[in-house]
Parts: sequence; C-alpha cells; structure tokens
Amino acid sequence: MICLKHFVLAFTIMIGASNLVLAKARIPIGERSVLNTVHDLPDTDDFKLDNGNYLDLATLHKEFNFAYILPLYITQEPKLVIYDEKTESYFDLPESKLKELLLTQKLNQKDFIGLPFYTRYGAKLIVILFVAFLTWGLLPYQKPKVTSTIV
Repeated sequence: MICLKHFVLAFTIMIGASNLVLAKARIPIGERSVLNTVHDLPDTDDFKLDNGNYLDLATLHKEFNFAYILPLYITQEPKLVIYDEKTESYFDLPESKLKELLLTQKLNQKDFIGLPFYTRYGAKLIVILFVAFLTWGLLPYQKPKVTSTIV
C-alpha cells in the first residue's frame, strides 16, 4: 500500500510540473516588427544621442511569423530608419532628411531596402512542402493485385 501512495504522489507531481512547463512554453504566432542594422554610421556628434549612444541606419519591416523563425508573409514593406541598438529604439526620418543623410554618406537606398530570400519566400516553401507531405500521407495506397497465371 505504501508503494501505491508513493506512485500516486510521484505521478501527481509529474503532471503538475509538466503543466507548469507547458504553460510557459507557448509558441509565439503573430505579427512583429523586425529591425535589422544595415549600415554603421560614423560615431560623430551628428549621430550622437543625449544618452551617449550613437545612431545607425536600419531597416524596419513587419511580418506575420510563427515562432520567430518562420516568417509567413510580410505585412509592411521595409523602410529605412535611424536606430539606436543599445536601447533598441528607432526614429523615423522625413524623406527629405533621409535623402540628405544618404547623400552625405554616399549611400544608395536600393542597396539596403531588400529582404532576404528566406524572409520573403522561404517559410512559404516550407509550409507548402509540409502540407504536400501531409496530403501525400493521406492519399489511399492500393497494393497492386497479383494474379497468378499457370503456364
């Protein structure tokens, strides 16, 4: 009888602990903003904030993704912003100021604005392959009928 009590106690603790782990291990699904630093601006007073951090040039886009690693589709195309990496904050610039900044730094906006292949299409291909394998597995399979012929 003592062994049964120990077993029930251990089983109850296991179930309780697994519920706590599963409650904290939620897979994030939804839209998120993604900032990628694309150019390190010079560390001069022109690009220095009041807190002593320096600004860089980054792209900002919004994507709908699964678990932060599968971007399913882009909800907002990328745009150039000024980014403080240490505080993870960004600032929008008016188009005229952005063009002036790019001219003074001798940069071309088209070089920075594109998205990598995986971000744009890669996850879609993975989802399509996954659905294709699921569909292939659900298709009925018939064994070929073997007929014997006597010669």
